[in-house]
Amino acid sequence: MISKLCNQIFQDAINDYHIHNQIDHPILNPYRIGTLEHLLYLKCWIDTVQWHMEDVVRNPQIDPVEGLQWKRRIDASNQERTDVVEYIDSYFLEEYKEVPPLPDAKINSESPAWVVDRLSILALKVYHMNEETLRDNASDEHINSCISKLNVLLTQRTDLSTSLDELISDIEKGIKYMKVYKQMKMYNDPSLNPVLYNIK
Repeated sequence: MISKLCNQIFQDAINDYHIHNQIDHPILNPYRIGTLEHLLYLKCWIDTVQWHMEDVVRNPQIDPVEGLQWKRRIDASNQERTDVVEYIDSYFLEEYKEVPPLPDAKINSESPAWVVDRLSILALKVYHMNEETLRDNASDEHINSCISKLNVLLTQRTDLSTSLDELISDIEKGIKYMKVYKQMKMYNDPSLNPVLYNIK
């Protein structure tokens, strides 16, 4: 099952990051370039780094100039995340290019890679919510609340994993077909963001 592969690689990437727990620690992707596994590890590593950048930028004591620098790093990271999602969809498109869609085949509202994206984020939520359930300096109320939230997240991961497996199965059978939809984010593009292209 594809979801089992995704969830295992995401867990490995998150665990590997937290060995050093440093935003700028270089990624050591254990998988060969060009494989789906390489893309999955890269995707979750980027998500994990960005998770911690999002924590930093929310520090109310942060210097505004430093905060803006983090905001720009997060913007760049978001673009990189989106690019990797599109690479993953391109992988699936190539993988199933020989499968003829059935006459009544339907397109899914969400591509496989965007489901994978949500699974990667869910893995991070599960990891960090579990950390909260183990905090020594937190109240019983906080711990119990986090245990309840963790159970919800685990259910969400089970449900989303099933949905991903069913989607891939349907594509394999021609019941559904897919396309790669470029996100075409405009705010990072100097030729499309009026604030950027109007700078004299």
